[in-house]
Amino acid sequence: MKTIYVDHAATTYPRAQEVIDAMVYYMKEIGCSPGRGGHRRSLDAARLIYETRILLSEFFNVPQPEQVVFTPSVTYALNLVLKGLLAEGDQVLISSMEHNAVVRPLTRLAAERGIQVMRLSCRPDGSLEPAEVKRALRANTKLLVLTHASNVTGTLLPVYEVGEILRGKDVFYCIDAAQTAGVEKLDFAALNCDYLAFTGQKGLLGPPGIGGLCLSARAAEVTKPLVEGGTGSRSEAEYQPPFLPDKFESGTQNVPGVAGLAAGVRLLLATGVKRVKEKKTALTAAFLAGLEKIHGITVYGTKNADTSAGVVSLNMEGLDNGTLSLILEQSYGIMTRPGLHCAPLAHKTIGTFPSGTLRFSFGLTNSEEDINTILAALQELAKEGT
Repeated sequence: MKTIYVDHAATTYPRAQEVIDAMVYYMKEIGCSPGRGGHRRSLDAARLIYETRILLSEFFNVPQPEQVVFTPSVTYALNLVLKGLLAEGDQVLISSMEHNAVVRPLTRLAAERGIQVMRLSCRPDGSLEPAEVKRALRANTKLLVLTHASNVTGTLLPVYEVGEILRGKDVFYCIDAAQTAGVEKLDFAALNCDYLAFTGQKGLLGPPGIGGLCLSARAAEVTKPLVEGGTGSRSEAEYQPPFLPDKFESGTQNVPGVAGLAAGVRLLLATGVKRVKEKKTALTAAFLAGLEKIHGITVYGTKNADTSAGVVSLNMEGLDNGTLSLILEQSYGIMTRPGLHCAPLAHKTIGTFPSGTLRFSFGLTNSEEDINTILAALQELAKEGT
């Protein structure tokens, strides 16, 4: 049975051969850690890290390569922001579509540090009116965290418009680009943000276990590191180096992950982010159009491919989403993700809590044939249920 993978919002699959080759090359030909030796292999690893930092700074239009910090994941990057910036009495604004990577650390910080968390109400389709931000700002507002696109509905939030609202204000701005890095245009300077958190294994086509954080100069100065330790620099000092990127990069780097990430970004540049966006939009539009013809299907979000990051959530009458996901894989080879998607707040916003939805998310390796096959399977199951 042919398999159709439509869970790219979690992890892109299959990996491009260029990504695999880059990781294997590092393991076979370099194999050592940067800053942990004076020999050629350690220097080669350091060069690989630095070249990837330059590549990402250009990709996201970050002023200096050192302002791109590598992390194990986008979740780690978001935790670094929240726990490294916020102090007692600070207010933080978040949307009602945020992922648990934001909600859970803030829940702990509210209990332990007295952080005030205000949720900006999104519409039932997951969209946000920028004026909600203006209305919520207070004298003690320290930070606004906004997902660029919901991992549940794919709904794009107005990150550029919000950046303009915050321009000139003493409020830090963090964008969670987990679902959009590599698919949507992300210009760090034009966004007017202080933090841009990203992951490697989704739209950037890299492997799991590698992510990063772009920081503005003012954010880098005031944010405290989440972890301290060996950096390969200032080894004589018992305090963490205060300069970038060492301030936030302690311990042995995931160099094979960085190598794979670099290969993924280069592949994106060769393909063109605009072309990637156009393909995902076309696939999403075809899927949404086909779903309209199937009885008993409820679709969530804007139902507009142009305002989505290639993610569609639905439920089918008469079948819970977990069972539907299982049947689709076992009988049709279609791989999806059911449930709450680590984003219960988003499901409360769109009215699908606590049961959740079945999510389809498309990537570069999907085709129109895949969409037609999925629609035919759903049509068949819908007829069986009537």
